[in-house]
Amino acid sequence: MTELRCVVDERFIVGESPRWHEDERALYWVDIYRPSIERLEPATGARRTWPMPERIGCFSFCEDGRLIAGMQSGIAFVDLATGAVDRVFDLEPDNSEVRFNDGRADRQGRFWVGGMIETMDRETNALYRYDPDGTCRAMVDGLICPNGLAFSPDGKTLYHSDSRRDFIWAWDLDPASGDISDRRVFAANDPTEGRPDGAAVDAEGYYWICCVGAWRVARYAPDGRIDRVVGVPVQRPTACTFGGPDLGTLYITTATFPLPDEALWKQPLAGAVFALDAGVTGLAEPRFGA
Repeated sequence: MTELRCVVDERFIVGESPRWHEDERALYWVDIYRPSIERLEPATGARRTWPMPERIGCFSFCEDGRLIAGMQSGIAFVDLATGAVDRVFDLEPDNSEVRFNDGRADRQGRFWVGGMIETMDRETNALYRYDPDGTCRAMVDGLICPNGLAFSPDGKTLYHSDSRRDFIWAWDLDPASGDISDRRVFAANDPTEGRPDGAAVDAEGYYWICCVGAWRVARYAPDGRIDRVVGVPVQRPTACTFGGPDLGTLYITTATFPLPDEALWKQPLAGAVFALDAGVTGLAEPRFGA
């Protein structure tokens, strides 16, 4: 494993949802509170930013070239070429304290995304599944801050966490129907070692998760034991994904919010995007509508 390197030295408020676009060989991610969608071509260093009309927590690429995003008011299709934002599912559009947070498409082209309240003090949120036919249903209730959504290489296990309950769960996922069953604790997280945030699964079936607040990213084996810990030079790593030409680079987004000025002074790279040659390869990011 080689040294962690900074690839975008900007102070994003809350960088999140990094996604590698294989065709473009580009990294995309969001800043929830700017709010914006960001893009980097690592080979050239070329950057681009698309301002968004409201907070955006996550997205996946679509087969038709658009993005599907979990935003403040609901699920929407975003056309970066035209700037059009077409909301297709309302969360609570008149409640400014509610928004979508973490989410991604599964290997059958369905979009999974979790809702949250900004105060993160109530178990009133859910993990939703939005299908290509336009139907949306709540799959898991009683959550505070759904996070860490990822799928096993065979698509038969769904992982997710709750950043305020300090558990990572695993579910059996029926690839054909999208139904989930047999919820179990995959890992119990010690909050003194960071809370579970965004995650990714590699080609060996290991689960990588950002431990926000703890200056580290952890790799869990399929049996739930910690296999490896990667230190990062910032307190709040938020999410990770695999990219690069061989999917062997782990990209990590980070946040400055809600750190006070004295903490930010000690970590000048807070909010930046980092990259690591992970020593393993990742999985191609599924697209919605496949």
